[in-house]
Amino acid sequence: MPRKKRRTFTKHQKQEAVKICLRSTKPIAQVARDLDLPENSLRVWVKQAKIDEAGPRENGPLTTEEQEELRRLRRENRELKMERDFLKKAAAFFAKESS
Repeated sequence: MPRKKRRTFTKHQKQEAVKICLRSTKPIAQVARDLDLPENSLRVWVKQAKIDEAGPRENGPLTTEEQEELRRLRRENRELKMERDFLKKAAAFFAKESS
């Protein structure tokens, strides 16, 4: 049986779904069904929206902005380590050549 293609949602679509969910008196499960969204995804989006609204806190969950910064810093760190390792290997190679 072929797998279902994973749906993707834009930031705007997520924000609109969260707004509808927070304004509604219906449970998240019902709103998800009404909007034809995965219930768990909507729950995660609502939870993250509430974290973002509360703002950064010491030892608390990360806001979306903090998560994006963390991803950027990890990517940058990984690239710098690769460059460093490359330069170490190149230096060792050229040191052998000049001997």
